[in-house]
Amino acid sequence: MAAVPAILARDLHRSFGTVRAVAGVDLAVRPGSVTALIGPNGSGKTTLLLILAGLLVPDHGSVLVAGADPASSATARSRIGWMPDAFGTWDSLTAFEVLTTMAGAYRLGPEQGRDRAWELLKTVHLEDLATAPAHTLSRGQKQRLGMARALINSPDVLLLDEPASGLDPRSRIEMRSLLRALAAAGTTVLISSHVLAELDEMVDDAVFLSRGHTVTAEQLRAGAATRRWRLRSLDGPALQRWAFEARITLVPDTDAPDGAGSVLVDLTDDAAAAALLAAAVGAGVPVVSLAPVSGLLEQAYLSLDTDRR
Repeated sequence: MAAVPAILARDLHRSFGTVRAVAGVDLAVRPGSVTALIGPNGSGKTTLLLILAGLLVPDHGSVLVAGADPASSATARSRIGWMPDAFGTWDSLTAFEVLTTMAGAYRLGPEQGRDRAWELLKTVHLEDLATAPAHTLSRGQKQRLGMARALINSPDVLLLDEPASGLDPRSRIEMRSLLRALAAAGTTVLISSHVLAELDEMVDDAVFLSRGHTVTAEQLRAGAATRRWRLRSLDGPALQRWAFEARITLVPDTDAPDGAGSVLVDLTDDAAAAALLAAAVGAGVPVVSLAPVSGLLEQAYLSLDTDRR
């Protein structure tokens, strides 16, 4: 029996005056999964996250998060962790005070709130800055504090809007590990980000938005019938001769150094890539590597990125 979705939205609409920010979103997110929310600027991602967090009421449609409507259910909101793309806090408070204040807002007792704050400061590696005023933190440090703040209530559902913005490489890796650990423990994570290469390594599912509505898997497949791969060989001329004889169309790799023996080829799927590699090696071409030029999420994104605003 299929699990009840941790996040379920049906035919959501939300306008701001004449601007239709969300114009028919359908969404079902599996519990304990990390799901990417992907779309061009202006596609409605932040508006959708605000609706799911209970901070905006849709004009039309229904939404359930952790089994209840977040706009009308305090219980649902208590089970949601929300991290906006901009930190937004009381600048005079220290990092520790920011977390204990949020703990109090979620009705954690004073001692429990202090313990939880210290635990999370250690999790995001900010314990050395516990007494630093929030306004003195760097952009990346504020992002890490924002993540801790979103986790203060041990949420069942975690909503993240561009959480990796401003993070250094080590912090990005640690965030990825943290989100996978949370999902393994049962937390449902919905993450909006433009860092698609990182999402490829992190997420279980993806939801694509375009012009305020969800794009179906069938539409994505229709827009991305092939995927571009990079084929590298120790002998560029031999590779070119083999491709000509095999009637395989190669595309020059303009990003490769001169004489690198690197070309691009469009293939329908992994099976076609395996067949191409076997044929090249069988013909004696000294192949170094065959790999996709971009990740699956990036390829899907490019197939829908026709409506940048």
